Amino acid sequence: MQWLNYHHLLYFWTVAKEGSVSAASKKLRLAQPTLSGQIHALESQMEIKLFRRQGRGLSLTDAGQVAFRYADEIFSLGTEMQTALRGEVTGRRLEFNVGISDALPKLIAFHLLKPAFALGERIVVRCQEERVDRLLTRLASHDLDLVLSDAPANPAISVKVFNHLLGECSISFFAIKERATKLKAKFPTSLSDDPFLMPSLGTTLRRSLDSWFNMHGVVPDIVGEFDDSGLLKTFGQAGVGSFAAPSIISKEVCRQYNVKPIGVAHEIKEKFYAISAERRLRHPAVVAVTESARNELFKV
Repeated sequence: MQWLNYHHLLYFWTVAKEGSVSAASKKLRLAQPTLSGQIHALESQMEIKLFRRQGRGLSLTDAGQVAFRYADEIFSLGTEMQTALRGEVTGRRLEFNVGISDALPKLIAFHLLKPAFALGERIVVRCQEERVDRLLTRLASHDLDLVLSDAPANPAISVKVFNHLLGECSISFFAIKERATKLKAKFPTSLSDDPFLMPSLGTTLRRSLDSWFNMHGVVPDIVGEFDDSGLLKTFGQAGVGSFAAPSIISKEVCRQYNVKPIGVAHEIKEKFYAISAERRLRHPAVVAVTESARNELFKV
């Protein structure tokens, strides 16, 4: 077994944190050629490139990003060990950086992430919402631990990630009480020519709804299209039109937005995914999210 040279790892970690060999050499009180030589020795031992030239400076390669995160954990643990041995409270908390697709309903995201918060004081959850393609780029560079989405990662994308199906459910339709009572009797044909609020073009739910409406010969009067599912429901609450949402959160949608159910599209199965940069899930928060979704929320 080849042992890792932790002095070399410390030098690499310091250069990555300081942003340059010159800044790191001052902090470590080492000559720049010596420091550069030690990092080259680490790269030779690991048979990977950790840095690449970027203008006059250095930037981490993908492998360097991974190595930096491990090194950061290693040296943080070393500091924590010394603190613990002195009998002091460490206060160190594990980070869980999760990206949430902007198309994912907020109530679904809430239920998926609840188990991570249930891990207690030893973890801090950082949620970032963005377009899924941008989130996957950040996932591949290990800025994120997990991405939650209503669609799997496109196999055509250039980054290597793994899709983990969390579960699926049907889609229900909602409206304010007066409209819901009127539309419920002859659902789904009653939705024709009635004001309807749609998710944006290109989203998974929009494609499913378009196909379902076409299958049933229903032509709703689309009065609004939304990227944000929460904003869509807010307009539905205001009586602008009826809307669709995952059936698994029907009770909460009715309670939170003061609307009533109209009917269910059993033919539509909306699926939800956890996307990771690694095939095997190890982060405790990632494991908690995926296991709870499968065993409790969706009961797959």
